[in-house]
Amino acid sequence: MTTKKVVLTLDIWHDIRRHLLVYAILCLVLVSAFSVIYFTHLNRQTTSTIEVLLSERDALENEWLNLLLEQNSLAEHSSIESNAEKQLDMTRPDANSEIIIKLL
Repeated sequence: MTTKKVVLTLDIWHDIRRHLLVYAILCLVLVSAFSVIYFTHLNRQTTSTIEVLLSERDALENEWLNLLLEQNSLAEHSSIESNAEKQLDMTRPDANSEIIIKLL
């Protein structure tokens, strides 16, 4: 009984040694397949991240343009004057209240 097990084990070992190149190529094909799957997944994740970042960039550009428009409208003289009149109760000085200073 033990001799049959030893003979069977030796036959399996000789068979493995005879087809070692086939097993090595099979392992390399499996490693290559899993590498393709992994890197394809990474590529899809990166593409998705890029699309999210590009949409965020577009939203920030729109917000920046709106802020520039608002800044330009607030910087206009008429806007400043009307805000000063409404919020601070300021008025334009009349000719009698103006003082002219001459530098020598």
